[in-house]
Amino acid sequence: MNQHALILVDLQNDFLPGGALGVPGGDEVIPIANQLMDGFEIIVATQDWHPPDHGSFAANHPGHQLFESIDLHGLPQTLWPVHCVENTGGALFAKGLDTRRITRVFQKGTRTEIDSYSGFHDNGRRHSTGLAGWLREQGVTHVTICGIATDYCVKFTALDAVAEGFQVTLHLPACRGVDLKPGDIEAAIGEMRGKGVTITE
Repeated sequence: MNQHALILVDLQNDFLPGGALGVPGGDEVIPIANQLMDGFEIIVATQDWHPPDHGSFAANHPGHQLFESIDLHGLPQTLWPVHCVENTGGALFAKGLDTRRITRVFQKGTRTEIDSYSGFHDNGRRHSTGLAGWLREQGVTHVTICGIATDYCVKFTALDAVAEGFQVTLHLPACRGVDLKPGDIEAAIGEMRGKGVTITE
């Protein structure tokens, strides 16, 4: 059975405009994601779910600035505003998202010492979320990915999906990016395309 699954990446309150790490236009993704769900039986959502003392939070590194890059246990780490803290409103899925149709949620970024942009593995590939194995158990060979942010969690989820052997489509209309450095979003799309991700405009 060649199942095709939809992966919704981090459609959470803190990533929407007005949230702690609001991405411009993030709210526009929600109705498109709801529409996309009509075409899929297997729908997975990833959820950033950080402990309050998470190593990616600038607030936990006195003397360092927001968006500065530091070394965190041997990996480069961008310092973010405190966001998606476990069991807070900011970590909840966006209000308008039809969560009743989500088959399974995979949480990431749950370990203090390492960040996790991808829905499959943490940034050091030290721990897996179990997503790849679960998809294979469902007979999934092809995934369509959308969500927030194009140049971070969406990109790394898509690249990991390719590395795990899935056929991968990115539904661009349902993605929004951070563009910390102007051009980051375009570069991310180019990188995904170069690794074999099909981009749906």
